[in-house]
Amino acid sequence: MKQTFGKYFIAIILFFSISKINAQVCNGTLGDPVINIDFGRGASAFGPALPSGTNNYNFVTGTPNDGDYAISQNTFGMHSSGNGWFQITNHTPNDANGYMMVVNASNNPGIFYQTTITGLCPGTTYEFAAWIINILNYSGIKPNVTFQIETTNGTVLKKYDTGDILESTTATWKQYATTFTTASNADIVLKMINNGPGGNGNDLALDDITFRACGPTITPTINNAGISAELCVGQSGSYNLAANVSAGYNDPVYQWQVLNGTTWTDIPGENGTQTTINITNAIVGGYKYRLSAAERPNINSVNCRTSSAILTINVNDKPSPTASNSGAACVGSAVQLNVDQGVSFNWTGPNGFNSTIQNPVIPNVNLNSAGVYTVTVFNASGCSNTSQTQVQVLPVVNASTNIASATICENESVELEASGGTIYTWLPANGLSNPNIANPTATPKQTTTYTVTVSNGTCSTTKEVAITVLKNASANAGEDRKLLFGQSLTLKGNATGDNIIYEWSPADYLDDPTKLNPIATPPNDITYTLTVKSNCNISTDEVFIKVYPKIEIPNTFTPNGDGINDTWNIPAIAAFTNPKLKVVNRNGQQVYESTNAQPWDGKSNGKTLPTGVYYYTLYLNDDFKIYSGWVLLTR
Repeated sequence: MKQTFGKYFIAIILFFSISKINAQVCNGTLGDPVINIDFGRGASAFGPALPSGTNNYNFVTGTPNDGDYAISQNTFGMHSSGNGWFQITNHTPNDANGYMMVVNASNNPGIFYQTTITGLCPGTTYEFAAWIINILNYSGIKPNVTFQIETTNGTVLKKYDTGDILESTTATWKQYATTFTTASNADIVLKMINNGPGGNGNDLALDDITFRACGPTITPTINNAGISAELCVGQSGSYNLAANVSAGYNDPVYQWQVLNGTTWTDIPGENGTQTTINITNAIVGGYKYRLSAAERPNINSVNCRTSSAILTINVNDKPSPTASNSGAACVGSAVQLNVDQGVSFNWTGPNGFNSTIQNPVIPNVNLNSAGVYTVTVFNASGCSNTSQTQVQVLPVVNASTNIASATICENESVELEASGGTIYTWLPANGLSNPNIANPTATPKQTTTYTVTVSNGTCSTTKEVAITVLKNASANAGEDRKLLFGQSLTLKGNATGDNIIYEWSPADYLDDPTKLNPIATPPNDITYTLTVKSNCNISTDEVFIKVYPKIEIPNTFTPNGDGINDTWNIPAIAAFTNPKLKVVNRNGQQVYESTNAQPWDGKSNGKTLPTGVYYYTLYLNDDFKIYSGWVLLTR
């Protein structure tokens, strides 16, 4: 058995505050647990045996059978198959290494746990409590326990029966409790008696046996309004702590206490049912107070006192806000104010600005909007703090350019220049010597409107410069041409450029030399020149026209040697390079061929051909059709 009087004081307070099945039977106010038997703790799965005389059961360091008990951290592996035991851990909250007493009932009912309790106060009412669980996972003999509290000379002070402790579908610890009053000799003997036999059930676990003084009902308040109050760090406050104490003590004495760390400390001289607490420059955390009460002879013993619920003055930290804004703004734009925390807000600033939202927007700022903006931030506890942010407003950029527009010829340049800022960006970049300087040289290939953005680093404006590019004059007289004497053709002239005029020279044999496509009827070879003029330049181009003689083909000749019309001659073909003349008879047999414009003498391979009609084909070049027909050879 292990009795703990102070080491686990705070843990036990927590234990009783969070338990949902606390079986408190004290009708008044309880004191702190003055006795706590939790069977200790250790690194191994099983703890040591209880002191001699505690019970008549056999101690084992393993699975208890009928008439055995173990001091164990858990029941893992104990009767775990089929109808057996729940696999549980000890009851003490947050104590994985804590032990409990595991009891497998003896066939003979009787005492399974007994211990002597000392240190209680005489004539004082106490609440006794213990946590028990039926560890059977099936329906068997139910544990039924009697708690018997006696004086050391055997006088029974209190006897309490649990009745049958029923099985449950899940392992469930349950607290059983009763009250008793000590005699003049406050030492007692606690006995736990198993009222049923073992053999087919009646198995249980026992843990966390406590004794707490039980006294009158103490109802405390702070400033007559609840048991808590709020204060912000660094603030000061005065609080009236008061308690209403019901009847119960013959000669009650009171003592106000303050919690210092983990220890309740008496406040000297504060022995009434109310007191005033003054807090100066409060620190974060909280101040906790309670009123303890006892009969006059017992007031100096913590084991005899009962205590009220805790009165708490919560000291809440102030928020630590950081205010910021969206950055330097231009006149006419908006500024976003921001603060990173809080539940309510109060902004103030220049021009009478105020807002109660967390992140307000200042629209359409002007130079008078610049300055310090202050936000007061409140947290959920009502504590506040302030933060500031500096808003900078920049003037509008006043941009200008050296020209608004200009006209240049193709391949010419013009100097652009902007002013009014520190950063310049020209778009489009095509044709600029440098798009990121104030004064680039522009040589655009076509008419272009340049936009310059003038900035002071934050604010900006734009200006436009329109550059008209005049296309240079360009003349194209077309490809050289060929025609026969007496024929006409249309010159295929082409002229491009802006604001141009054009003319052909010489004007000879042209129907209109001011047209791009005049009709030409030259009698001889000739070269025409097309001249195109603009405001930027003059362009010329030439076309040569080859004039061939008229093709006249005789259809009769008389190669009889009289010197008259003795050969068949086509004079015009002499003007062509390598003309091709072929002659065939009526049977399609070739009788003559020439590639040098040589006249035909009516012979074939030196033999005189007979009179008759012969057929010819004449190829001059690719510019002319192939001529064909007949010729009469007669003698």
